Amino acid sequence: MASPDERLKRLDELTLGDLEALRLALRGESVIDWHRLHFHDLDGAREFLRSQEFDPDDAGDRERMESIKAEAVAYLRRHFDFAIPKPIEHASTEELLMLASGKGHRQVCACTVLKAMHIIHHVDGRELLFMLPASTHEVFHLVEEKVYSVIGGMLAAGLPVAELIGGRKNKDSLYTKLLSKQETVAAAIYDKLRFRIVTNDASELLPVLQYLTHRLFPFNYVLPGQSINTLVPFRTFCEAHPHLKGLLPELQGPPFTDLTPTDNGFSASSFRIMHFVVDMPVRVPPALLERCPPGALSLGPVIFMLCEFQLLDRATESANEQGDASHARYKQRQREAVARRLKLGTREPRLPPNAARKAPTEG
Repeated sequence: MASPDERLKRLDELTLGDLEALRLALRGESVIDWHRLHFHDLDGAREFLRSQEFDPDDAGDRERMESIKAEAVAYLRRHFDFAIPKPIEHASTEELLMLASGKGHRQVCACTVLKAMHIIHHVDGRELLFMLPASTHEVFHLVEEKVYSVIGGMLAAGLPVAELIGGRKNKDSLYTKLLSKQETVAAAIYDKLRFRIVTNDASELLPVLQYLTHRLFPFNYVLPGQSINTLVPFRTFCEAHPHLKGLLPELQGPPFTDLTPTDNGFSASSFRIMHFVVDMPVRVPPALLERCPPGALSLGPVIFMLCEFQLLDRATESANEQGDASHARYKQRQREAVARRLKLGTREPRLPPNAARKAPTEG
């Protein structure tokens, strides 16, 4: 039997924080729009820091977190004249996470500082990525090692992952995808590196996603506006379970719908998927950091790399490969649209009668 740290949470064990993270991932919302966190103890806060690739027990990482916090406080004071109380300024990052989960003025201040820290850490990690003396393929390998390590651990623990399929988009696929998009050269390609995780049963999808947001990627770096959920009706799912239903009124933010619509014109309406993009935090090996320019030392040891995740169950995967929903039919419609655009200068696809928009997961 898997230990408590190596098993999925039961639905009646999910906390309000878990539910908030799941909704953010499924809807592609931004943590910057939150006004409260939901950590109950320091152990949970420290686990969250580890998901950001920080070791709370490492002196160097502790110094880096303090540096990010100091920059955040200085930024807020420079541009917004915010009065940051001394207890907030002097709090550790774990203490800030706990304060942001409480109430009152200090809770608001802690949330404000953490939002600035979130952005600063991300900007520095992105800058470090550009300074790395490594190829894109070498960086891809770092991400793949992290993903395969976590999923491999899930398989070893007997968790319900039936299949993991990883892949890198080849150049021909990149060309076709860009030619099919209105933005062409300016378009962002989020699935150069992509992973498909298949569970045994649909009931395991949300527990697996919750596990991944704790062990593989932090929910706060799910890319806003890039999530697609045509598979699990979130509100309906929660309302069917008494424990989750009781948490729904406490969710922050505006009302939400069950499913997230798609914005790609080449897939059939019968296609079902949970899809999201993560700017994955990855720890740079010390040997590689040592080869960086001196200016990189102040940016910390963490980079960010965009990768796409698909999550679905075996039955849905099988259904997705039937008829108009199949990958082959999707690629055919995409190629036909690109051919028309190249010849005639129009990008409007001729959709089949039952076609609908779909996530950018197959192109």
